[in-house]
Amino acid sequence: MSTLHFDQPIALVVSLRVLTFRPADLADIPTLRTLAQEIWRAVYPAIIGSAQVEYMLEMMYAEEVIRREIDQGVRWELALNADEAVGFLAIAVETDRRAKLNKLYLLPRLHDTGGGQELIARACALAASLPARELWLQVNKRNERAIRAYRRAGFHVEKEAVFEIGNGFVMDDFIMTKAVA
Repeated sequence: MSTLHFDQPIALVVSLRVLTFRPADLADIPTLRTLAQEIWRAVYPAIIGSAQVEYMLEMMYAEEVIRREIDQGVRWELALNADEAVGFLAIAVETDRRAKLNKLYLLPRLHDTGGGQELIARACALAASLPARELWLQVNKRNERAIRAYRRAGFHVEKEAVFEIGNGFVMDDFIMTKAVA
């Protein structure tokens, strides 16, 4: 058994200050792209490989893609800790009073601080205000951390689905849903 000495460093879990959210606009596209690149390159190579990460970053986060989504009414929001952009989400309403959570990401250095649950809660509140009765999302079956976070927030797996996305890549996902109204 080891003894703790007061001169030894102690690892502490730092609690994230409450996140604030604001709608992202066209001027925020560079910030959204930078966040996506940092987050995806840190998290996803172990799940889907670096080649698919780079392909999907271009497919989903090219400037013209984000611009088109904002113009079409997809609600992008930045998550801020103090004045620093630390994450984002994107949500779209569908015609059947369902909303799709297209994107929800937080910088890896802020994982395990409660920030992910704050992002999920914000997405659920946005969906309910749109008004949607249900929020759904796709999550890679191997993204265990995200799946645990969504389950903790009340989502359940509705089904499994595989989507071909081009260039020989697929998304092998769970479709998860939660009632929000």
